[in-house]
Amino acid sequence: MSEVRTVDGAALGVTGDEPQAHQVHELEQFRTELTAYAYRMLGSAFEAEDAVQEAMIRGWRGLERFEGRSALRSWMYRITTNVCLDMLKGRERRALPMDLGPSQKTAEVVLGEPLGEATWIQPIPDGRVLAGTADPAEAAVQRETVQLAFVALLQNLPPRQRVVLILREVLQWRAAEVAELLDTSVASVNSALQRARATLATDGTTPEEAIAKATAGARAGAPDAEDESARLLQRYLEVFENYDMEGLVALLHEDATMSMPPLDLWLSGPEEIVAWMTGPGHECQGSRLVRTSANGMPAFGQYRVAPEGGWTPWSLQVLQVVDGRITEMTTFLDTPTLFPYFGLPDRLD
Repeated sequence: MSEVRTVDGAALGVTGDEPQAHQVHELEQFRTELTAYAYRMLGSAFEAEDAVQEAMIRGWRGLERFEGRSALRSWMYRITTNVCLDMLKGRERRALPMDLGPSQKTAEVVLGEPLGEATWIQPIPDGRVLAGTADPAEAAVQRETVQLAFVALLQNLPPRQRVVLILREVLQWRAAEVAELLDTSVASVNSALQRARATLATDGTTPEEAIAKATAGARAGAPDAEDESARLLQRYLEVFENYDMEGLVALLHEDATMSMPPLDLWLSGPEEIVAWMTGPGHECQGSRLVRTSANGMPAFGQYRVAPEGGWTPWSLQVLQVVDGRITEMTTFLDTPTLFPYFGLPDRLD
């Protein structure tokens, strides 16, 4: 096997002659949007990247059969869909802690063993899934539809219904285009979409309400709203590093939640969140935060005080902000995997 390089230096690793740079570029132009698509399908950042890499290999091998950007784009989506469907065979759905059971009270929490990586929706860096666009509405859709809650919502659907919902509702494909991709009829596509929408509405909400709730933290706003969000995030950094619980409560929505994958624990309401942080989580006092972004949402690398001095990685915090208040704090504890992936330092001195 010879090693074939993409235009950004990543190895395709296909067998045979190496492609020309312009051929590789024809495929590479779709990598970000395909990764976003695969991530919505799989709920795993690393599996999404693997799926797209496999699709790129298959695409290069058959590239000479295609002419025209539109046909190539649809073909690459077809290949990526097939890879994702193969990967999903026989697998349990990924989830967030609040999908697995009711919230807990801090005083009653008994921490069990961490659940395996395959249980959880993983965060993904914005740069892997958000393609640059000058259209604010398109940018908003990109952010909304990679949010943790929305990706978790999608995992409730059977794989083929997931394909249909993403292509029809998120990417705005025509029913005939989806039918061609799936080698089925338009009637079958429309039926699958109807069933998918019904599944999303099982909690008594309409499909539109379920989707709106899951994407509430990524709505495009006016410049003054963006300025307000920036001020809120700066304030959050300050109150967390000072461990100012009164200040934190002022930033939290009354229904705010906090969860900590790979633990199945989640808490609801500012009172319980503060009780946790001043009780079992008190060792987070003195932490430092480094800004990043994930899933179209603000995020921070959290570093706890190290016994030998300095600060070492503890968690990746992903925040959902709605109407000037923090509604969700998802704290991912798998720092050996996530910090290098997000380009965060391995310690602070």
